[in-house]
Amino acid sequence: MFETPKWLGRARNVALKPVGKVSSFRKLAMGTWDDPRDPQIYGTLTLRMENALAYIEDYRRATGRRLTVTHLVAKAVAQALAEVPETNALIRRNRPQQREDVSVFFSIATEDPDTGEIDLSGAKLDQVDRMDIADVLDALEDAVRSVRSGEDEAIERSKGIFASLPFAAMRPLLNAISLGLYGLDLDLTRLGLPKDPFGSAIVTNIGSLGLSEAYAPLMAYTRTPILLAVGAVRDEPVVEDGRVVPGKVMGIHATLDHRLIDGKHAALLSRVITRAMEDPATAFGVIPSRGATVSELKEAAS
Repeated sequence: MFETPKWLGRARNVALKPVGKVSSFRKLAMGTWDDPRDPQIYGTLTLRMENALAYIEDYRRATGRRLTVTHLVAKAVAQALAEVPETNALIRRNRPQQREDVSVFFSIATEDPDTGEIDLSGAKLDQVDRMDIADVLDALEDAVRSVRSGEDEAIERSKGIFASLPFAAMRPLLNAISLGLYGLDLDLTRLGLPKDPFGSAIVTNIGSLGLSEAYAPLMAYTRTPILLAVGAVRDEPVVEDGRVVPGKVMGIHATLDHRLIDGKHAALLSRVITRAMEDPATAFGVIPSRGATVSELKEAAS
């Protein structure tokens, strides 16, 4: 048995005694995981959705365009990051560095044309905080079309590289890419790697899969500190003016990097997102008429 050296004295840091019988699972768990070192924190923002759904319906009716909850959430989180800029950051050389632009990465489900196997890909939009909601809709439609049709050369090249690599090489490669892009701040576009490929925040719509709640993990090589899983809208009883009434609610399930975002930051971000989603006409602007141009919309909004 290990004994405390006499020169360290008799005082102990914490009083302990041996555990008796240890279950097989506990032994397996201790053999599987190290001490906790993961900075991820989780939280759910529950929103009333009546106004957002009405806005989406009116927008579709007026324009014939398929505006969705995903567009609104992406624009709302971009506005939040712009208002709380210290959260729009990454870690470089063990120091926080603030991004100058706000960008949002969208997870996109794709299907292999030969096998029918479902895969995940994605697309990033830059300067989303400065875009009109119509611009977000247009840009994301173009990006989704490009990804699903296989027209995005960078993504197709990356898929080909990853498909040909053995499993053992995946982690070293991803770590090397992350080091090159973020640790060394290299422009690797000549190698088919876009600049800051995952951006300020990742948005994935789990509601489109019929899920109302789920938390997704942060991926270390993306250097993105915020991942939002947007759940399905559901009917629930809510309290309104002291009365229980039917309501439509939706959860946004956040995974955050605690090295960059703490509880105060999360509260500030939540406040901006809630304000935008529950008052979309103010946050996202007037609903355009069919065929209206962006400049006409901006003139009408002013």
